[in-house]
Amino acid sequence: MDNQSSDNTFEKIFLMKKIILTLSASLILSCGGNPEKKKGGFEYNRTKKEESKSVVKSGSVPIDLNNKGIGPVKDISFDLEIDLELAAQGEKSFTQKCTACHKTDAKFMGPAMKGIYERRHPAWVMNMLMNPTQMVKEDPIAKALLAEYNNILMINQNLSQDEARAISEYLRTL
Repeated sequence: MDNQSSDNTFEKIFLMKKIILTLSASLILSCGGNPEKKKGGFEYNRTKKEESKSVVKSGSVPIDLNNKGIGPVKDISFDLEIDLELAAQGEKSFTQKCTACHKTDAKFMGPAMKGIYERRHPAWVMNMLMNPTQMVKEDPIAKALLAEYNNILMINQNLSQDEARAISEYLRTL
């Protein structure tokens, strides 16, 4: 009886682990939406709703190098030389926290990061990294990006100012 009872317990634990693993895999695979709609990569299927006045209706987000965003960073300027040590730290953080939604040189779930400083002020980038929730509520560019990328919200990674600065330095290397 004792062996049979422990065998049953082992089988139940094994079955529970198998169910949890299967559910986890299903959840991960389902994050991309309905796989039948995807053909040849990421698609943008937008339904146009009445947009606020601060959102660009043409679907393109304007370039704005003067907007510094909403958050703790009021202004920042970069040195002429890239700080390679800081950029290496930023690359590590970017790889861990950002690549699920951002590619460096192509649009994905979020905008491509290459050339970001040709479109955005460095303070705006840092504020978006540290304060995405408030930015999409109050900043016109962040609102436009939200609409452009199918209302997919940027996850708040709770980055410190130092981490955001390192990622910002890495983005200069792209």
